[in-house]
Amino acid sequence: MKLYNSASHQKEEFVPHTPGKVSMYTCGPTVYHFAHIGNLRSYIMEDVLEKFLRYDGYDVKRVMNITDVGHLASDADTGEDKMVKGAKREHKSVLEIAQFYTDAFFADCKKLNIKYPDVVQSATGMIDDYIKVISKLLDTGYAYFAGGNVYFDTSKLKQYYVFNDHDEEDLAVGVREGVEEDLNKRNKNDFVLWFTKSKFEDQALKWDSPWGVGYPGWHIECSCISMKYNGEYLDIHCGGIDNAFPHHTNEIAQSEAYLGHPWCKYWMHVHHLNTNHGKMSKSSGEFLTVSLLEEKGYDPLVYRFFCLQSHYRKSLIFSWENLDNAKTAYDKLVSRVAALSDDPAPVDEAAAAKYKAAFIEAVGNDLNTSLGVTALYDVLKADVNDATKRALIGSFDQVLGLDLLEKAAALREKASAPAEGAEEIEALITQRLEAKKAKDWAKADAIRDQLKAMGVEIKDSKEGTTWTRV
Repeated sequence: MKLYNSASHQKEEFVPHTPGKVSMYTCGPTVYHFAHIGNLRSYIMEDVLEKFLRYDGYDVKRVMNITDVGHLASDADTGEDKMVKGAKREHKSVLEIAQFYTDAFFADCKKLNIKYPDVVQSATGMIDDYIKVISKLLDTGYAYFAGGNVYFDTSKLKQYYVFNDHDEEDLAVGVREGVEEDLNKRNKNDFVLWFTKSKFEDQALKWDSPWGVGYPGWHIECSCISMKYNGEYLDIHCGGIDNAFPHHTNEIAQSEAYLGHPWCKYWMHVHHLNTNHGKMSKSSGEFLTVSLLEEKGYDPLVYRFFCLQSHYRKSLIFSWENLDNAKTAYDKLVSRVAALSDDPAPVDEAAAAKYKAAFIEAVGNDLNTSLGVTALYDVLKADVNDATKRALIGSFDQVLGLDLLEKAAALREKASAPAEGAEEIEALITQRLEAKKAKDWAKADAIRDQLKAMGVEIKDSKEGTTWTRV
């Protein structure tokens, strides 16, 4: 497999640290609100990566954090903790907020066919690990204590900006709107490893530490959680492109300073889901969630299909029109799969191997999911028996996660259902026709509504009235 590495800015042949095994880390949500579908695009693409690696024969261990403390509103370690903000908004405790939105996040993931990670660890469950790592960073001179807080000293590094060549002035603290200068910092890019009560008196969650009662900074959690469950060498670290700086940059700084050797070899960053007005966020425009998509009549897997049609390293423009186009394409794809016969013939293993190799080559080229979807259509058009087509579709769907065979089976079952209850439906249609002849429009409309409630859609034409189950 070739994967674009954000750290080297090029596609590289993927070679794990331990042959045959992949250690993988994905930055989890800050559970102070529902995840919007822009957040979930990253998790969909990371899910495809994990499933493809398994499909390609690797033994994968994926670890994810749940941020329930320490994530402040600003990149510069200023502003209110997002968890405290969520608790105040809903008049609940931080832990109640964390549990509710953690459950909501994984419910959304399930609807989108995103596999539950092998390890899920909350930030609040790792305090002793943070203290251990921070203590060593202080002992080795990579961190310092100032103004009641512990800071990482970025001046000790040979290279701080890993993912991009930044202009120092562009990142100066206090230059960007809404960022306040922290006078305790020796260097403007230093970041907090541990806050004490001297910083935020109203912080809800606090713990004892060698530096006073306080709580961890945001960045330290991912390093410690990954090192605990994946060891000293991490193969792939994933996240949204907005995490590259400062979060992932700071993770690398503290992890490699602690370990004394390179930490993670491959970095995968998924680009934004944008609207016509810019980057999607919780604070701008309509708050688009999986639940909202369902309320508007969309199967969540239509959104997954929408994401798969684009490359993860390109910004994706969301609009209802674009989602409608994806729904039409997805429904047609399911219909084509449903039209395959229950062919009892054996699977053509030679042909199947050829199409599987093409699929692996397509998706294995930097997770090109749009070519993976094209491979599905190639199978449907192939000159092979339907048993082979069904086997290949099921095989590819282990990676794509579109439930094509299940949806097709449900569609066939639905198509065979009209005979059941048909007599009652035909009788109601006749009553409606008689009502229309008598110009009793209210009764005719009432019968239409009754049929609709039964899951029956009717269409009037010159040839008469036809009906279908919906």
